[in-house]
Amino acid sequence: MSSCATFIFLVLLSILTCFRASAQNLSLLYYFCPNTTTYSRNSTYDTNLKTVLTSFSSSSALYSTGFQNATAGQAPDRVTGLFLCRGDVSSEVCRNCVAFAVNESLTRCPNQREAVLYYDECMLRYSHRNILSTLRTDGGYTLSNLNNIPHDQQDRFRELVLSTLNQAATKAVDSSRKFDARKAKFTALQTLYGLVQCTPDLTRQDCLRCLQTSINQLPTERIGARLLLPSCGSRYELYPFYNESAVRTQTTT
Repeated sequence: MSSCATFIFLVLLSILTCFRASAQNLSLLYYFCPNTTTYSRNSTYDTNLKTVLTSFSSSSALYSTGFQNATAGQAPDRVTGLFLCRGDVSSEVCRNCVAFAVNESLTRCPNQREAVLYYDECMLRYSHRNILSTLRTDGGYTLSNLNNIPHDQQDRFRELVLSTLNQAATKAVDSSRKFDARKAKFTALQTLYGLVQCTPDLTRQDCLRCLQTSINQLPTERIGARLLLPSCGSRYELYPFYNESAVRTQTTT
């Protein structure tokens, strides 16, 4: 089998793997709960955290906008939390993902005052510190396809990934959802799909700074990768991993 045929086969295999995963229940991509400060069960902090998490699961939660924050209590037991759904998902998908994340957060990070949980369709975050309108790029995680771009195409592919995602970042920072998705031709038979998103509470400058950090750390020798950060994220693939009709995907020339 030629290198080109092998490469196309690997891309198709990635697509099939993604479709199989999407047909199953939501799965946690990564979670981060630094074991620095804890709380006791039935404490004031515990009550405040449950108040915040309950608000995210209520019928009045802002699933249609894909983002909501909430605060409960007073320092030192104040809890601030937020959820962010991917900009192309429906309200129903957002609701299901957030509800799943809320239920899982207390088992993944028991008694931890700070946590971030990442899923494909949403992210949930809470802390004893003020996390609103505050840029944070630590506690991130990189996920990448195990298969590489052919060596003789890696430089051209890296240029395409960076230019596509940086154009998306420029558009995202000026949008209400701090989100953008676009695609670009890699070869006659292969299209690059890219997506970037910040939490909408960030300023334009902080969102751009976060996205640039995320984009520049992506391993572009892979046929697909994403970087998850508390304040933003970026992703690229050689298959359509988001709903193009929902976001009016831009085509990069």
